[in-house]
Amino acid sequence: MTTNIDTAVQTVLNYIDGQWVGSSGGKTAESRNPANVDDIVGRYQLSSVEDLNEAVEAASVAQKAWRKLSGSARGDLLFKAADIMEKRIDDIAQTMTREMGKTLAEAKGETARGIAILRYYAGEGMRPIGDVIPSTDRDALMFTTRTPLGVVGVITPWNFPVAIPIWKAAPALVYGNSVVIKPASEAAVTCAKVIDCLHEAGIPAGVINMVTGSGSVIGQGLAEHPKVNGITFTGSNAVGKQIGQAALARGIKYQLEMGGKNPVIVAEDADLDLAVEATISGGLKSTGQKCTATSRVIVHEEVYEEFRKKLVEKVAEITVGDGLEDGSWMGPSVSESQLNTVLSYIEKGKEEGAKLLYGGRRSEAGANANGYFVEPAVFDEVTPDMAIAREEIFGPVLALMKVSSFEEALELANDSDYGLSASVFTTNISKALAFINEMDAGLVRINAESAGVELQAPFGGMKQSSSHSREQGRAAIEFFTSIKTVFVK
Repeated sequence: MTTNIDTAVQTVLNYIDGQWVGSSGGKTAESRNPANVDDIVGRYQLSSVEDLNEAVEAASVAQKAWRKLSGSARGDLLFKAADIMEKRIDDIAQTMTREMGKTLAEAKGETARGIAILRYYAGEGMRPIGDVIPSTDRDALMFTTRTPLGVVGVITPWNFPVAIPIWKAAPALVYGNSVVIKPASEAAVTCAKVIDCLHEAGIPAGVINMVTGSGSVIGQGLAEHPKVNGITFTGSNAVGKQIGQAALARGIKYQLEMGGKNPVIVAEDADLDLAVEATISGGLKSTGQKCTATSRVIVHEEVYEEFRKKLVEKVAEITVGDGLEDGSWMGPSVSESQLNTVLSYIEKGKEEGAKLLYGGRRSEAGANANGYFVEPAVFDEVTPDMAIAREEIFGPVLALMKVSSFEEALELANDSDYGLSASVFTTNISKALAFINEMDAGLVRINAESAGVELQAPFGGMKQSSSHSREQGRAAIEFFTSIKTVFVK
């Protein structure tokens, strides 16, 4: 039994300076299962600025000794945490499904990915961190090394409550920073289980801290805190811009990963069965609650009717239900407010003249009556000016759009304020190359779904999707460290 959960009331505590502690005000809030609102997954702390200050101070003190450890010593602790998490994979995955709704298979896959990310960055402790540069002085040695930022604030969303906290915290830690993490309230219990793996691995007190509570208090407080040296955020555009403005005002480094309105192009020469499968997987898994989820489906007129028919037939086979139940392919929206947002966009789509081909209603039959379930929706006759074609919905809604040429498809795909991910289905190498060269997105995929991200590769968006920095892979070192040039005479 781990120390972060009070088993009588399932209350998640803050993790500050190596200890699980309650908030100064003693207030908590409930985290409920979106598949069954009567199921209380746990309670988390409604923390105050005082709690945040304690965590940042602990991180500031601990970082001084942490940065002096060798990279391999820091990496060894991440390896240990990965081994502990691997033993707890079932518990963490089940908690994730209960807390935010994705199916158990997806939750296990995400937890396994988190374990792999820990091991990847553990290995970073033994990889190069600089270069030798020729000097004009033949009697001198000149080289670069890297130095950590200091205290890093980590603000994470609910849709990937294991993978995103780890892909931010693990590189921050291995490069010598200390961390204060503020998880999304909808996933606080899951995040606490991740932090507990680091605690059990023996990470020094204060090196990583977790404070739960409202974004306006804890999230904004991290960005504004004078002892926080960098901030990394994943979430909505509106909140991200507030975080970025606060960080910019203080002159600290910030990294923002925000929304997407991701297109898939289906060319006339595409493998339609593959395109349909990938559109459904990319757009509807995790109930469409991915920043890289397929939203706009741009199809050439020669194959439009056949693609549409195949798509609707496959979507109609989807089983909506509790992610813990066998046979459920798609779980609930994470909360009532998110469900209402999805339903409101579906109504707006109909009002603006799009044709609803399938689904789009709240699913309330049987066991679904006590959860936030919605049928996947497929719209036809969507025009570029409609809200469902321009605004991020974060739900299982696909908008079909017909084009007469590949050039028109590319132009339409780029007609967005966002530029996170995009995919194309074609067997023509010229079209694939044109897509690679001309698509304004940070992640482009050929004959694969838009939502695929690999941990060893850089990830980030263009336009309004990002602050133009990159996460994951070796790219993480660029944000979490600063280059120091050394000249030795």
